[in-house]
Formats: sequence, structure tokens, C-alpha cells
Amino acid sequence: MNKLTSAVKVLVVDDQPLIVEELCEFLESSGYRCVPCGSSRQALQRFTEDAEVGLVLCDLHMPDMDGIELVQAMQKVAGKQRAFEAIMLTGRADKQDVIKALRAGIADYYQKPINLDELLEGLQRQESALEERQKELQLGHLNQKLQYLSESINDLYLDLDKVRRSPASAAADEGELAGEDAGAVEIPSIFTQLSPRQLDVARLVGKGQTNYQIACELGITENTVKLYVSQVLRLTHMHNRTQLALALSPNNSAMRQRVTAH
Repeated sequence: MNKLTSAVKVLVVDDQPLIVEELCEFLESSGYRCVPCGSSRQALQRFTEDAEVGLVLCDLHMPDMDGIELVQAMQKVAGKQRAFEAIMLTGRADKQDVIKALRAGIADYYQKPINLDELLEGLQRQESALEERQKELQLGHLNQKLQYLSESINDLYLDLDKVRRSPASAAADEGELAGEDAGAVEIPSIFTQLSPRQLDVARLVGKGQTNYQIACELGITENTVKLYVSQVLRLTHMHNRTQLALALSPNNSAMRQRVTAH
């Protein structure tokens, strides 16, 4: 990556100034504009004031607010109008802390001492993910503007269609729609407790993808995929990936019934 090629700013947060300085120096030499912060409170203020901040590197263990609490506070500031991606840095690879961070919406994690090249690759992946999320937000705003007009036009056509149709043809159409609804496949209710990212991973496992393939598709590391798979199996009371795949298969109704009734 050439210098000054990224339009997004990186918020770097750690209560150890030397780590902040080292990370900023490396990332700025790789084309990123950095916003250094030595505390969670300062980071939250800078994030609130600077809408160009879209990537966040934060230490997990910090005084006042830890990294998870900081990202949750940023999520409240961002709401549904602003997208950002967060990566957690931790000196202690406590599995429960990492799981808690992933559940809170942190996209990935790296253990200290950090391999800077790996961190750069991960940051670039999250930048790509951020670009997609920003496109989705823009499309969402446009869809909201068009929704009212679309619904109004649709209501007019339905009213006109009711006038033109005979009672017999209307009844036939209703029967056809009922048949389509009866054939629809729903996800077992036990999967409704999963987070959106957990459900994404579960669906890809159901398609037979490997951890590496899932990591590439979702833009996260294989270690993160393994943690998500472990969470999904535990929450759905599945014993292995094969059972999970069968539970999500539309052609295996018996298995789906057992899962739903679990």
C-alpha cells in the first residue's frame, strides 16, 4: 500500500504511550491516518468528534473503560447512521475475554506482542469490510426514501387489481400464495439466539465450507472462525459441524424437527 491511499482514519487506543506511538508510526508509513489516544475517554471523544474514524485498534485491558466497554460506547454514538470496525489487542489471550469481545461486535483480535505485518493485513481486511458496510448504509438510506413511494404505488395496484379480478381468480391466487408459504423453509428456532455474525458462520458451515474459506469470505482470521464455530455449537447444543450442517439443511426435516424441539 502506498502512502496516503486510505480515506479512513484509524483510532489507536492503548494506555501505554510507547505502544500507541509504535503502532501509529507503522500504520502511517503504510498509508493510514492515525488518531492516537492514551485513554478510553479520550478515544470516545475523538471518535464522536471525527466522523472520518472508521477503524479502531484498542487494547482490551485499560483503566476506566476496557476495550469492550469502549467499543460498546462507540456503537451507541454511531447508531445506525455510521459504520466502523474494531480490532482488539490483548496481552493475555483469555478465551472468555475474547468471546465476550466478539459477542460485543469486535471484528477480530490480536495477541501482544503483535506481528505488525499480520496486523496490517487484518486492518486491510477490515477496511474492505467497512467499505461494504458503508455501501449498505448508503443503499439503506436510499431504500428508506423509496420505500414509502413504493408502498403507496403497490397499494394502488392492489386496489386496482381487486377491482379487475373476478372472485374465482382471486381465490385461486390466494390458494397459490398459501401453497408457497407452506413450502417455505424456516431456520430452526434454536438458531434465533445467535448473533448475526454467528449465524453467518453457521450458514457457511452448513454449506460445507472450511474454516479457511469462511475466514476469507467474512474477512476475519481462522482463529476467530474457530471461536465462532465453538460458540454456535455450544449455544445450539450441537456435537459437531456435521450435525450443525444437517440441522440447517432444508432437505433433512427429521433433523430440523429434533433441533427445533430441543
